Amino acid sequence: MSILIDNAGQVLAHRVKKEREARGWSLADLAERSGISKAMLSNIERVAASPTAGTLARIASAFGLTLSGLVARAEQDGGQVLRVAQQPVWRDPETGYVRRHVSPQSDMPTDLVHVTLPAGASVSFPASSYTFVHHYIWLLGGRLDFIEGETRHELQPGDCLKLGAPVDCTYHAPGPDDAVYLVVVMRQ
Repeated sequence: MSILIDNAGQVLAHRVKKEREARGWSLADLAERSGISKAMLSNIERVAASPTAGTLARIASAFGLTLSGLVARAEQDGGQVLRVAQQPVWRDPETGYVRRHVSPQSDMPTDLVHVTLPAGASVSFPASSYTFVHHYIWLLGGRLDFIEGETRHELQPGDCLKLGAPVDCTYHAPGPDDAVYLVVVMRQ
C-alpha cells in the first residue's frame, strides 16, 4: 500500500513547518514569499486544511523546491530502490489529481513523477513552479491538453513535451479517460 499523503497530512504539514523553520522564517515570511495567507499556512501546518496542488507548488517554490521535491522530502529517507509501497502519493483534494513520486531520493538533479489527472479535471501552476527546472511530460494514457502561457499542446499517448521558459501552465484532461503521464523534472 502506498503512502497517501492526503490521509497522512501531518507528514506533509510537518515538512512544510520544518522547511520554514530551517530557514528561520516566520509564517508571515513564508506568506510573503509564497503569496499564500498566513492563516492558510497556519491551517496547513496544523493539518486543519488540505492544500491544493497549486498551493503546495507555491509553498515549494518559496522554499526553492519543486512540488515533487517537497513531497519527496516529506516521505523519503534515501536508498537506491524506492519500492512502490514507499513511494509518496499525494491527492489534490480539489481536483482528484494524484501524483506519485517514483524516483529514489538522491543527489541527482532529477525527479520522476507519475500523475493521474481525472477526466474533465484541470490543475494550474504558476510560472514560479518552473523556475530553475526543466520539465518533460510523457503522456502514457488518455489525452492531455497542456496550456503553456498562450500555447496549447494537445497530447496523445506516447507524445513527449519539453516545456519552454517558465510561464503559468495548466494541465487539462479532456477525457473521456483520465490522463496518465510521467513528469521528468530536472533541476538546474
